[in-house]
Amino acid sequence: MSRRVWLPLGAVVLVVNALQWVVAEAVTAAAWTDPPYSYAANYISDLGVPDCGTQFQGRDICSPAHSLMNASFMVEGILFAVAVVLLARLVEGRARRVIVALGVAHGVGMVLVGLFHGSADGPSSGLVLHVAGAGVGILCANTVAIVAGSLRSLGQSPAYRVFSIAVGALGLLSEALVSLSASTAGVFERGGVYSWLLWSVVTGIVLLVRNRRRAAMVEDVSV
Repeated sequence: MSRRVWLPLGAVVLVVNALQWVVAEAVTAAAWTDPPYSYAANYISDLGVPDCGTQFQGRDICSPAHSLMNASFMVEGILFAVAVVLLARLVEGRARRVIVALGVAHGVGMVLVGLFHGSADGPSSGLVLHVAGAGVGILCANTVAIVAGSLRSLGQSPAYRVFSIAVGALGLLSEALVSLSASTAGVFERGGVYSWLLWSVVTGIVLLVRNRRRAAMVEDVSV
């Protein structure tokens, strides 16, 4: 597969993947009406719980469109892994192996999140796999952003590099603050997730713009 194919493909997958998550989350949250879903207090994982009319850790659970969110979790993991594996070709050696490993681990983690919901009503092993998958997914995706920003070999601008490192670091910090308060758990969890979604969109756009400019320069030289 030539660079003309894998680079724009990986970039587009990054952007589309982030958008599908946001749309799926919004639609699923809108379907949760009794009681209304809280972006501040409810975890994202609550949207994937199939049980309705129950409570978990003091939160009311009822997500009629849980199948949509669980599918989105798994799609996100698979597409993110595919995009990272494709775009890892931009670097060589150990850095490539690290990025690929992080991307694949994230993918596996998010597939587990979609397969095993975060509810105490299911098997205890399922909840453990869900929490472990979410932890691995969040850690690895934010680390990918940090690593991407730290690599000079990518040839990105200083502004992008600062953004990439900062958004990944802030995502990890936000996730660490989830247990600070039950009323803000959803806010901080989203900080740890939206960080890599934002990184995906920005990175995809940056790569597409740069690739287009490079193609234009090649055309000008050939002329």
